[in-house]
Amino acid sequence: MHYIKYKEMKHHGTADFPAGYYHVTESHPQYAMPYHWHEELELIHIINGTFHVTINETTRTAAAGDILLVNSGGLHGGTPYDCVYECLVFPVGLLFSQTFDSDFLKRLDRQDLILDEYFPAGEDTAIHSLLKRLFALMQNSEEGGKLQCLGLLYQLMGLLCMDKRYTVSDKSDLSSHRNLYLLKNVLNYIDAHYTEKIALNELARTAGMSPKYFCHFFSEMTGRTPIDYVNYYRIERACCLLAGTDSRVTDIAMLCGFNDVSYFTRAFKKYKGKSPGQYLKAPL
Repeated sequence: MHYIKYKEMKHHGTADFPAGYYHVTESHPQYAMPYHWHEELELIHIINGTFHVTINETTRTAAAGDILLVNSGGLHGGTPYDCVYECLVFPVGLLFSQTFDSDFLKRLDRQDLILDEYFPAGEDTAIHSLLKRLFALMQNSEEGGKLQCLGLLYQLMGLLCMDKRYTVSDKSDLSSHRNLYLLKNVLNYIDAHYTEKIALNELARTAGMSPKYFCHFFSEMTGRTPIDYVNYYRIERACCLLAGTDSRVTDIAMLCGFNDVSYFTRAFKKYKGKSPGQYLKAPL
């Protein structure tokens, strides 16, 4: 599950069934969720533990049994704590049909409608029951399983539509849209330059702000200082390389923007609670 790209370009599922299912435990190289966004909808089910997550400008701590929904284009990320969670990512277009013309789905695809983002455990039992079946079936790669998943996705959209679990997008809220637009620009800059030295002034310039105001803005939006987030992102990139390549730790440190291996090791321990060597030995 490549949550590491801010504007996610990963293709989920297969060409004939573009929906992806991901089961994430603490040993997963992408256990933490750096900020990112994608055009697909995403459902996140917390199985165990808690997940401190931000979707656009709303932050909450989701607990076991809670379900989160990320709308198309929604900027989201967070930190799990002793958490096991599962995700389902799918495009609204998967439900388009040549014989059935749904105004609700078309408005959702245009982002004219915003679905509710939080379904706590114990509420909306019909939705929770449906999603429990959906997540279980997504682990079945047979054609019959895919057909059942498609049917459940239609049922989910029907429930959300009938129960009016959505709001009309307020495109006049220029302040909120502007904040998210500026933050996405900064995150894109970090993604493009994390292998290099990144100065606070450069990040502030990308957002069109003074360094002092930018620090306040970034911390308010992400809960981290800009430089802390850059280092956090570099370590997340390093985890992907450690899990997916045979490169040496020294080389990975350099590839991820750390010129000092000792500093890389200290930063790795800070964010992951273990050294790179211990991380490599841990079972995936």
